[in-house]
Amino acid sequence: MTERQPLRVAIVVGEESGDQLGARLMAALRRLSPRPIEFFGVGGDRMATEGLSSFFPLHDIAVMGFGPVVRRLPLIQLRTAETAGAVIAGRPDVLVIIDSPDFTHRVARDVRAALPNLAIVDYVCPSVWAWRPSRAPRMAAYVDHVLTLLPFEPAVLARLKGPDATYVGHPLIDRPDLLRPAPGERPPIEAATPPTLLVLPGSRSGEIDRMLALYGRVLDALSARGLAFRPVLPAVERLRERIERETASWVIRPDIVVGEAAKWAAFRSGHAALATSGTVTLELALAGVPSVIAYARDPLFRLISEVGRRIPGLVNLTMFGLANIILAEKASPEFLDPDLAPERLADALAPLLSDTPARAAQLAAFGRLLDMMALPDGRPAAETAATVVLRLAGH
Repeated sequence: MTERQPLRVAIVVGEESGDQLGARLMAALRRLSPRPIEFFGVGGDRMATEGLSSFFPLHDIAVMGFGPVVRRLPLIQLRTAETAGAVIAGRPDVLVIIDSPDFTHRVARDVRAALPNLAIVDYVCPSVWAWRPSRAPRMAAYVDHVLTLLPFEPAVLARLKGPDATYVGHPLIDRPDLLRPAPGERPPIEAATPPTLLVLPGSRSGEIDRMLALYGRVLDALSARGLAFRPVLPAVERLRERIERETASWVIRPDIVVGEAAKWAAFRSGHAALATSGTVTLELALAGVPSVIAYARDPLFRLISEVGRRIPGLVNLTMFGLANIILAEKASPEFLDPDLAPERLADALAPLLSDTPARAAQLAAFGRLLDMMALPDGRPAAETAATVVLRLAGH
């Protein structure tokens, strides 16, 4: 093999978040590799801009929720077989699967059976630390290395006898300019007249169904106590009209902002937040916004969760806020159904709207979080990931 022979890299993602990670990884691989690189696999628009021609449109398989997955199952199964067959035929130097384990891990298993010597890298660790830890040792049969976004995950995989792993950093730590306020963007809480309260019910229709009206009642309870605040609600465009309509009757109507740039600007100016559990809670912590976290499960998920808790070893989660999990402490208060009374949420949120010990304690915890998530060499997360991929590809 000559130094200039192209390095063939197969990348397979299953949803939009994986497409973003994949695009950054592709760009980093191209920067760091001394050889030209040929990419092929499954991706979305961002990976297409980096030169990947996807085997099929990503929206064929990028579905969420039990019902939609069941309805799309025959197509997903077909796409899984097609993807594995195309990767095998392409004879890559390395296969990188990114998130979406229900799809990408099936592809990896089929590829491993046909190409047992091919290096397979899993970018984003499945949440074996939260539920179904038995997946970890099974992964070792078809994944050679896991690139984790959370710093505690390599130790968890080692304890569970899973694949080798490297913490490569979360993409959020690469862009402090997005999250950390510039001078003047976030006035000190004691000078804020009034403080900005971020209201984050979620970006999916089901989350709006379950959370939006509840958050309106929480804001009503805060207002009834005489507290002054300016609510700001970042929304995705497809839900804007619905949110405007359903918040029109709130005692204090929120300012609704749309788009990524407006969302990050709101985070940089926000003083406190009421947020639905998800990645947004980690974003808030890294932005230094003290928060109260809530989550109402859909009926099927609630049933599965409650049954799972009765099966030894199936569910290990005692906290659900990502920052809390990394810190191993409940820095931000958490409320899970059925414990979602508006007055209780207001009790937890009210101290965050002024200079109080509760607010100071969250900010101190978020400082520790930044230290825990920082990479020792200060390199971007994507370049750290690309270095491991190139090593496993044999270069």
